[in-house]
Amino acid sequence: MNPQKKVDLKLIIVGAIGVGKTSLLHQYVHKTFYEEYQTTLGASILSKIIILGDTTLKLQIWDTGGQERFRSMVSTFYKGSDGCVLAFDVTDLESFEALDIWRDDVLAKIVPTEQSYPMVLLGNKIDLAERKVPQEVAQGWCEEKDIPYFEVSAKNDINVVQAFEMLASRALSRYRSILENHLIDSIKLSPDQSRNRCC
Repeated sequence: MNPQKKVDLKLIIVGAIGVGKTSLLHQYVHKTFYEEYQTTLGASILSKIIILGDTTLKLQIWDTGGQERFRSMVSTFYKGSDGCVLAFDVTDLESFEALDIWRDDVLAKIVPTEQSYPMVLLGNKIDLAERKVPQEVAQGWCEEKDIPYFEVSAKNDINVVQAFEMLASRALSRYRSILENHLIDSIKLSPDQSRNRCC
């Protein structure tokens, strides 16, 4: 397979501290899971190349810190992103309750502001027994906002690839739509322009 089209996409992963954003990203990119926890300060970036249809995608995925004190700095990383993974911990109700704040913060930084900005929600740590957020509640939140929902486990590699690749697919569709609209707008000629010019 030799896909001819190549596209770079910037994706971000956001959510409260300790929900497993870094673990999800490492599972997706490197197929590894680390038991020890380290807080992400600011942001770190990992890349992965995937093929969707006839297009090679280079995903640049920004893993953002979830600490409140870094919120204003982290939100500057949202600009120019093509899609967002919202993550919460199914064993931590507060991380779920904070999703509206995270979502609104991302949407406030996206230019142009559009409802079509691709997002997916990941309910992480489904491998743990002490669940606090029922699947139906998370699913209902997503249905209100028209966001796909995935129950995932970074530790056991459940649904991680599917979630990231759905986001990549939606981000690619949005990218193509923006590009197509830009090209159409840039080559439109009004009837007067084409007739009134000599030479």
